[in-house]
Amino acid sequence: MWDENLIATLEQSLRQTRNAQNRLMARLRDVETEAERLREEIDALEKSAQQTESAIDSLLVSLRSDSRARSVRSIRFEDDHSPERSVPEPAAYPATQDKAPSRQPQQEKRGSVTYLNQARGVPSRAHNIEAISHRFADRTITQACTLLLREAGKPLHVNELYNLLVAGGMKFKGNNPTISVAVSLNRNRRFRKVEPGTFDLVMRDAQQIAS
Repeated sequence: MWDENLIATLEQSLRQTRNAQNRLMARLRDVETEAERLREEIDALEKSAQQTESAIDSLLVSLRSDSRARSVRSIRFEDDHSPERSVPEPAAYPATQDKAPSRQPQQEKRGSVTYLNQARGVPSRAHNIEAISHRFADRTITQACTLLLREAGKPLHVNELYNLLVAGGMKFKGNNPTISVAVSLNRNRRFRKVEPGTFDLVMRDAQQIAS
């Protein structure tokens, strides 16, 4: 009699255990279905973000090209209206006959060198950078860029900021990480754009004005 009661108790405990197990398995299936749905939504958002980054990249390239074209037109305009071109003919000023021709090519050469320096002044984005520290691993882009601009004490291009962020252990996703840096700084009032692709701290200007 005692053995039959014990067996009945154990069978009831087994049924309860199986029922609890079945309930948990059903919940697990629901959670896995929800996780799969969330993964699909995340993938769709990632594709949308990549398309947006590509559009921003194209716009920045177009703006940079327009800026360079305006610089070239400005240089040519200044060369065409330089003071040396308004000098009277050598026949009217015999004393300056040897000097006038030499000034004109020097002015043109000087304008060309200025343009080349502007074109070569954009820092390049390094590839396959190895992290030398983990100081930015747990920071946002704006937090890390604030530290870098304070340390540099001057404006930095987004390519320079990207190189320093990766060297500091920050991870980037997507094909255009520098666009992500530029968008983050553009949206934050802590920063201001001083040149195409180049940013500085707004607070630095306030400190300079106060001093």
